[in-house]
Amino acid sequence: MSTTFRTSRQFAAPPAVVFAAIADVERIARWWGPAGFSNRIAEFDFRPGGRWLFDMIGPDGTVYANESLFVSIEPARQVVLRHVCAPHFQLSITLEPAADGTLLLWAQTFDDEAVAAAVRAIVEPANEQNLDRLAAELARGAG
Repeated sequence: MSTTFRTSRQFAAPPAVVFAAIADVERIARWWGPAGFSNRIAEFDFRPGGRWLFDMIGPDGTVYANESLFVSIEPARQVVLRHVCAPHFQLSITLEPAADGTLLLWAQTFDDEAVAAAVRAIVEPANEQNLDRLAAELARGAG
């Protein structure tokens, strides 16, 4: 059984534009997470080794505390982060230039196989919803 969940999405925007929606704290607060969730970001130190501390608020008002560290950042190409609170995982977001924009590759690898199995039914649709929200943010523009 794999502990990595992969998805991809084509966006009609160049990699630099997609990257900008990831790198900007106000923009990522609008689109990060599954449908119906909002974010309250306490810290967003977007640099290798930097910390991202935030609460995701579910549609029912439940608050989910999150802490991640940025492992590596390659502008307009890749962001790798490590989720350092449970459930532990590493997320790699890779941006590849494509004929009509960007191919985004999303790979989320959980540390524990049992945890991955337990969250599979939640994570797979949630990751797709996350990319739906990114698409809406890109359509909205930088404003």
